[in-house]
Amino acid sequence: MSKQKNTLLVILGPTASGKTGVAIELASHFNCEIISADSRQFYKEIPIGTAAPDDKQLSEVKHYFIGNLSIFDEYNVSQFEHDVLNLLNVKFKENPLMIMTGGSGLYIDAVCNGIDDLPDPDEKLREELKLKLQQQGIESLQQQLKDLDPAYYNQVDLQNPKRLLRAIEVCLQTGKPYSELRKSKPAERGFNIIKIGLNLPREKLYNQINLRTEIMINSGWIDEARNVFKYNHLNSLNTVGYKELFKYLSNEWTLELAIEKIKTNTRHYAKRQITWFKRDHEIQWFTPHDTKEIIRFIRTKM
Repeated sequence: MSKQKNTLLVILGPTASGKTGVAIELASHFNCEIISADSRQFYKEIPIGTAAPDDKQLSEVKHYFIGNLSIFDEYNVSQFEHDVLNLLNVKFKENPLMIMTGGSGLYIDAVCNGIDDLPDPDEKLREELKLKLQQQGIESLQQQLKDLDPAYYNQVDLQNPKRLLRAIEVCLQTGKPYSELRKSKPAERGFNIIKIGLNLPREKLYNQINLRTEIMINSGWIDEARNVFKYNHLNSLNTVGYKELFKYLSNEWTLELAIEKIKTNTRHYAKRQITWFKRDHEIQWFTPHDTKEIIRFIRTKM
């Protein structure tokens, strides 16, 4: 492989589609390391609820950007792009292949294509929108974004207020849909990029989501959520799973209802991830059981 051009192999797909296992298998086969592009797995306090690789998996292959931050840390997609590119500059001197895997489409796009040149936030507008979020709830932002930019509304994580706020800001500041402004020319990268998508038939994927939720609950997820419950206002915890468990811990929902809501909202999240990824025609799709075919495909591209 030493004669090959430096290559970033991207393993992406919806949640519970088997990305971690396949990435580890490929990293072992090609003798390389893994970068996580799951923006929830950055936080060291919440490994169970983010389905982060366990100690055994981490011991098999070196991973980066797993548990590297605290829930109290401020971090964004621009910083991630910067940090990953710096890491790749170092690692490609040792090995011409690195794997990046995850389901956070925005973070994957940032590394592969760069961040779009968007206007800086307007502080007054930001405060007005935050006040609206406080007084009227996240549904008000969802509806506003749907009115301003239906295309991005159909792609974004609708439960992430930070992304809703930013998109609405840009729409109001520029008078143009956020989705249009994000279609700038991709940044030039000094390495080859191969994108592998993993997915399952819908019923199987949904069954995997339901099963994994039960396993995570039985592995101590409720205690993990209880340990961070008093920090539930943090953006890092404003994610599927924790929001539902926080409802249980605040006695608003029964545990049974919280678990069912986690399953339902995770399925909705997976559907949005698939919508996001399907717009990228560079992705070659496989099932997580196709590792031999994936390896053959990779070899044709290197």
